[in-house]
Amino acid sequence: QVQLVESGGGLVQAGGSLRLSCAASGLTFSSYAMGWFRQAPGKERAFVAAIRWSGRSTYSEDSVKGRFTISRDNAKNTVYLQMNSLEPEDTAVYYCAARTDLGAIAQTKYDYWGQGTQVTVSS
Repeated sequence: QVQLVESGGGLVQAGGSLRLSCAASGLTFSSYAMGWFRQAPGKERAFVAAIRWSGRSTYSEDSVKGRFTISRDNAKNTVYLQMNSLEPEDTAVYYCAARTDLGAIAQTKYDYWGQGTQVTVSS
């Protein structure tokens, strides 16, 4: 049973920071690429950032480059999303996901998904 559990969301003022965590179980964590996605009200789920199994290669959506950093700790089966300089436009439910580390990972075709954590950024 694969489980991905996000945490760390909350309410923050514009310009503030949050760090999201995603704890994985039921899979060989180090064999999977991990990604973060978000879904704002009235919008479709969108790619935010992804990281290869080794952590050496990362990818991010243009609007978050320079502000968000994805990282992983394979010993803890956990992937993180450090979010700095948050903007109201970042408000969304953030999901982590896992997929086999083959081909493109900067897209939405992932194998497993977490339940999401709400991030709200006030003006």
